[in-house]
Amino acid sequence: MANQHIYSDYFDEHFVETLDRNILQLLDRVWFRSKLIGFENYPQRNNPERPLIFASNHSGMAFPWDAMVALSHLWRVLPDLRDLPRPLSAPMLSQSALMNPFQVQDFWKRCGCVDATTLNFETMMYYNDHNLMLYPEGVPGIGKGFNNKYRLQRLATSTVRMGILHRTDIIPFYTINGEYLNPYTYSWEWVNRLSKKIGIPFIPMGPVILLVLLQPWFFYMAFPAKLTFVLGSRIKPYELTNKTTDELTRSEYEDLSNQVRARMQTEMDAAVQQHGQHPYQWKELWQRIKENWRYFPFFLPWAWPALFREFERQYMRHGRRDFDLDLRSPGAYWRMLWRNPFTLTFFIPVLGWIPIAIRGYKGHRINK
Repeated sequence: MANQHIYSDYFDEHFVETLDRNILQLLDRVWFRSKLIGFENYPQRNNPERPLIFASNHSGMAFPWDAMVALSHLWRVLPDLRDLPRPLSAPMLSQSALMNPFQVQDFWKRCGCVDATTLNFETMMYYNDHNLMLYPEGVPGIGKGFNNKYRLQRLATSTVRMGILHRTDIIPFYTINGEYLNPYTYSWEWVNRLSKKIGIPFIPMGPVILLVLLQPWFFYMAFPAKLTFVLGSRIKPYELTNKTTDELTRSEYEDLSNQVRARMQTEMDAAVQQHGQHPYQWKELWQRIKENWRYFPFFLPWAWPALFREFERQYMRHGRRDFDLDLRSPGAYWRMLWRNPFTLTFFIPVLGWIPIAIRGYKGHRINK
């Protein structure tokens, strides 16, 4: 009960609505073109007093656009926002200024994310305003190389434990084509150990690394993969064992978690076969670009730094709430750069990383 302040410490539904209306709808409509499969009969709680636990695979070696797009899409289509999952996220996302998109202050927590600690997970199981969502692979799921695409990493046993303890169901869904947000990049552990010192959980090693050095905005960049979210079969973890949570041993929890992972892996493999054979769908992308040309260049990744920094300026620094960003008038992009000079650092080769890293290091709270 003492920890229930996490329900409302940062979460700002108006921030989410304004962000979605000004930025995410455009990015999704043109760049990501997300699609929900199987969500027509949206899962309802088996235990009315406890939230459902939505669980998905993460996109390897990519900034977590997959989670942003999934939640913003659900935000727009669900008639009852109590059904919307509220995410438990890796603490490194919120504790590192660098891992907030274009260093928008407290971005993840304002969007409703809660640090995925044991205490927070237990506390959120008593939260009834929304369901929960998590990526049970954790940081290893984000940091897996392209050679492990669509291969579920070890799942956190806490997901199963909470499902059994509170007799609530796990609702898996599968993020398809997310592996192509940043393809052909791989993980080197010694590089990751160094990057964590400035608040970056991993550095994607591959062709994109040179571009990241030459243009820092590439760190947040995503290729135009068509994100498809496929709802899986409901899992009832409390039916997988006759024992209580106190009676189960660590090895038994791991066995149950492996059972859940095997079921999810089978369903995800089938979803990949059906929806993941053409991850970019270039013809559709070009059609969407033509239909939305009046918003050029803001649907393209190199314009996102200006878009996010201008949003932060108006919403957080100037305290505006009911506004629409000017994305259509001549010179709108250049006016954003003029109003937010820090944005230019994202375009300075190599040296641009110095002010970005300094601000990121000063702002991160890792291990504090």
